[in-house]
Amino acid sequence: MSSALTDLLPHPIVQAPMAGGVSVPRLAAAVSEAGGLGFLAAGYKTADGMYQEIKQLRSLTQRPFGVNLFMPQPEYADPAAVDVYAHQLAGEAAWYETELGDRDSGRDDGYDAKLAVLLDNPVPVVSFHFGVPGADVLESLRRAGTFTLVTATTPDEALAVERAGADAVIAQGVEAGGHQGTHRDNPEAECAGLGVLTLVSQIRETVGIPVVAAGGIMRGGQIAAVLAAGADAAQLGTAFLATHESGANAVHKQALTNPLFTRTELTRAFSGRPARGLVNRFLREHGPYAPAAYPEVHHLTAPLRKKAAASGDPQGMALWAGQGHRQARELPAGQLVEVLAAELEAASTALSAHPKGPTR
Repeated sequence: MSSALTDLLPHPIVQAPMAGGVSVPRLAAAVSEAGGLGFLAAGYKTADGMYQEIKQLRSLTQRPFGVNLFMPQPEYADPAAVDVYAHQLAGEAAWYETELGDRDSGRDDGYDAKLAVLLDNPVPVVSFHFGVPGADVLESLRRAGTFTLVTATTPDEALAVERAGADAVIAQGVEAGGHQGTHRDNPEAECAGLGVLTLVSQIRETVGIPVVAAGGIMRGGQIAAVLAAGADAAQLGTAFLATHESGANAVHKQALTNPLFTRTELTRAFSGRPARGLVNRFLREHGPYAPAAYPEVHHLTAPLRKKAAASGDPQGMALWAGQGHRQARELPAGQLVEVLAAELEAASTALSAHPKGPTR
């Protein structure tokens, strides 16, 4: 690992920030205490809600941790397409006995207010999703002593991250669960995503800043593979979703290994932006018709998703998960970090013993 990352985490293991109540303080604290880098997800929270979670996390650990922000989104959704989708969702609203959400509930996710909090009360690490912050923002965070990361899904996006002045780039492969962190939502390119190993290799040849690999990573051997491909660390989301400290709904946790859910797909059904989740009824029925309209669709479906979760109905929930979901392990988060570190060491030792591959 680069020296900057080494100072932040003894093990090259980053717990991905998962919005929607998954990445709670107790999860981030357990990961950081075990030698990884725990993360809070500020997405869909108020600035004060984020601040209160940071205070709680600081009471649980003295180790470094991170906070993730969503970048404000440009207005490019077709209102007519959103109207059509809302009409299609009317049956879901009737089924769950609720109203559709207000599509105009805001599109900046309180970005400026959250950034102000993080500049007034600096945290060790801040990461950004859905775009690149301005160079002035990254420089301000650097002056505050904060290490910055920005998600990229292509080498060109990684180059934009480096040019803006971020300290590191998160190379998010198409295998990753949840939202793809593309800098621009281009429907024509949504099926052209690169796998994490290919992406890491290409980004490593494109930029000079540290690279954190993300996408479908569930085992220490896979961490060894992305490190061998050029990454400095690995970010895992779905692997930590099933842990004891995760704030994920119990139905969501159980679905990861439920034989009923055999695969994942990228879909716009729940939010209007490509995100990978377990294929359920809602995704099958609405995914093909969902418009490129984030966060309008996210706001529309929010009450539906909440009612489905409250009633224990996985068929109406956004069951975000990476392609490796069936390898999820229900362990305490700290123990999972230790297991992953041991698997990584074993894989690295085996690789060193056979640097030219198996003999024939």
